[in-house]
Order: sequence, then C-alpha cells, then structure tokens
Amino acid sequence: MKIAVITDSNSGITRKEGEEWGIFILPMPFMIDGETYFETIDLSQEQFYERLAAGADISTSQPAPASVTELWDQVLQDYDAIVHIPMSSGLSSSCQTAVMLAEDYGGKVQVVNNQRISVTQRRSVLDALELAEKGLTAAEIKEKLEAVKFESSIYIMVDTLKYLRKGGRITPAAAALGTLLRIKPVLQIQGEKLDAFGKVRTLKQAKQTMLTAMQRDLETRFSDPEGKDTYLQIAHTQNQAAAEEFREEVLAVYPDREIVICPLSLSVSSHIGPGSLALACSKKVEC
Repeated sequence: MKIAVITDSNSGITRKEGEEWGIFILPMPFMIDGETYFETIDLSQEQFYERLAAGADISTSQPAPASVTELWDQVLQDYDAIVHIPMSSGLSSSCQTAVMLAEDYGGKVQVVNNQRISVTQRRSVLDALELAEKGLTAAEIKEKLEAVKFESSIYIMVDTLKYLRKGGRITPAAAALGTLLRIKPVLQIQGEKLDAFGKVRTLKQAKQTMLTAMQRDLETRFSDPEGKDTYLQIAHTQNQAAAEEFREEVLAVYPDREIVICPLSLSVSSHIGPGSLALACSKKVEC
C-alpha cells in the first residue's frame, strides 16, 4: 500500500524539504493588514518578521476546507491512503475540520490528532514517513502517533512582552511592569495549550529554567533520564546564533545526541515575536 504523509506549514517543514522528503505541505493562511498570505508560498520567515516589526495587524486562520480536500483528492490519484498531521486540536480548529472532512473518504484519509505543533509536529511527520516506509497502514500509523500524543514538551523563552500584550494574553499594565523589570516569561506547550511556566530576567536564567524542566520531564514523565529514547530539539524566532549556542549547552548534558535547530512556526511566532528561544522533546515512536 502506498501511503502519503501530509502536514501543514505549522510543522516548520518548508516546501523544499517537503519535496526532498516526499511530504505534502498544506500552507497556513495569515491575514496581514486585511490581506491573505500563505506561509511558504508568498510569506517567508523574513517577510513575516519584517511586517511584524512594522506593526502590521497579523492574525492566523485555518486552511479553507476546499484547500484541504483539493490536496487530498490530488494526492489520492497517486496514493492509496493519506496520513494527515495538522497542528494540535487544542491550538486550532483545523484538526477538527480535517477530521470532519475525512469522514467522506471511507478511511482513505487518517487524521492524526497527537497534540503537536512546530518542532514536535515536525518530528511526528518524520515518524509517520518512517512508519510508512516500514509498511504500516495509514490507520496503524495514526494509532502509533496518537499513542504518544502527550509525550512531548516545548519550553519557550519570550524575549519581549509586546506581542503577548498585543494578542491579549497579558494586560497592558502587566506588560509595562514586566518590561520595566526586564522579565522574560518562559512558556510551555504540552498538548493542547500555550501556558505560562516561569519568569526570569536573563537569557542565562531562561536557558537553565528550560533545561531543568526538560531534565525533569525526561526523568519523571518519560522515564528516560539520559534522553536515549527521546528526540531533543531547539527552536527559535529570529535567534539562530543563540539557538546554536544553546545546543552546545544542551549537548553538554546530553552528549552524542542529534539535536536539530528549526525556526518556530509562524503561528507561534505571531504571539511571541522575535528573539525567543525554545527547547523541545518528543518521545521516539516504536516501530
């Protein structure tokens, strides 16, 4: 059986990477000053941050149902079934929409609701590809990915409070006070929500907070204190140099690991702005 893997651009997988790896990418729409743009098509990371810095009014949306089914219909001309991996159902309604649309495809489209976004979603897509290559059916791949749906974490240091205030996640007064005190919030994504985790004042403190939290997760949640059965990932928003430096610090704790560095997806970036740094993990899927 020939299985296709589809995800949305929230995974951070570029169109070029998708073409190289044999993955189909559904671009996410963004409304910028009243005009619609599509991530990876006419909205690059650079263009997004330019508009963000200029004070543009930016909001995210889910793909139109017709865009989803058109891609599915096109792919099913060459494949027997599809594994579709959207962003977490707790962060967008695009997953629920896809589940509803898949009901008309007689099991040929399996929508995976495994509560991932950005680098952890990216890892799930690569896992799906590997499982398909091993001969698993679309339904079997869905089952395996959803079995580890809560076995991932993302911790994010936010460099500026401006965009959390703009998005209504904190009040203007709290943002003003936090800026005055030079507070850098550390947020977490575990499953369905983007939540507050801690508050620090320096990048050094933020990195230590994230690393300590990850160590605790690996020891207590995943029973993998050495990280041998867990993928580790670094992510950022326009902060490549800091991300590379952080990777070396993480490698000092977890040596000989392959730690990828990727930009955070624009859907997350629109809420937190540039300069952020993130540490993430995903439990490896048993084949």
